Parts: sequence; C-alpha cells; structure tokens
Amino acid sequence: MSADPIRGKTIRWTYEDGPMAGKAFEHTFASDGTVSWRQLGEPKKGQNGSAPEPSVRYEVARVNDHVYAVSYLARSGYTLTSVLDTRAGTVVSVASNEKELVVQRGTFEVARAAAAR
Repeated sequence: MSADPIRGKTIRWTYEDGPMAGKAFEHTFASDGTVSWRQLGEPKKGQNGSAPEPSVRYEVARVNDHVYAVSYLARSGYTLTSVLDTRAGTVVSVASNEKELVVQRGTFEVARAAAAR
C-alpha cells in the first residue's frame, strides 16, 4: 500500500459530534503534498458550499494497512489532525489552536481523484 494513500484524492467527511456535528467538509489532497478544503452545504454565490481555503502542506502517517493519520495547520491557526480508518469509513479528528482542543467523530468517503497541481 502507498505511503500516502490520500495524495491525489478528494475526501469528504461529515462529523457526527463535536462543534461541527452535522457539517460536511471536502478536502482535496493534491499531488504536490498540499491540501485545500471547503465546507459543503452552505451555498455562497451559487456554489454548493464555501470557497476552498488556500492550500497548505499536510503530513500523513500510516498506522496500519487501513488506518492513517493526516494533519495540517490551517491559515486560521487551527491544526486539524484526523485519523482515517479506510476499512470502517470513519474519521476521528482533533482540532486545536492556542485556546481550545476538541475531538470530533464522523464518517468519510473518497469523492474523486484530485486534479494535479
């Protein structure tokens, strides 16, 4: 299995609990090792969701053949570290900044292959 199974993919996850409960996000992991993301379901100017956040670098670490941890520091100052279980289709995320730390759980799906950058 690839050392980075998310590179070149767009993954959508929806949180079931925590402050983002019921919200869906689309993360596009580009072939250059960056990620951009947007919240789905809140139309802005005719789009199905918000405009993508600017790309930032991400890191991914293999836990086992079906579980990976991915982390990035958003320009907002939040770090999002998510553990993706590809067999179960579940995600557990920890969002943190200098003032707070929250855990959120949900599900995810691979939406499509991302465009090359």
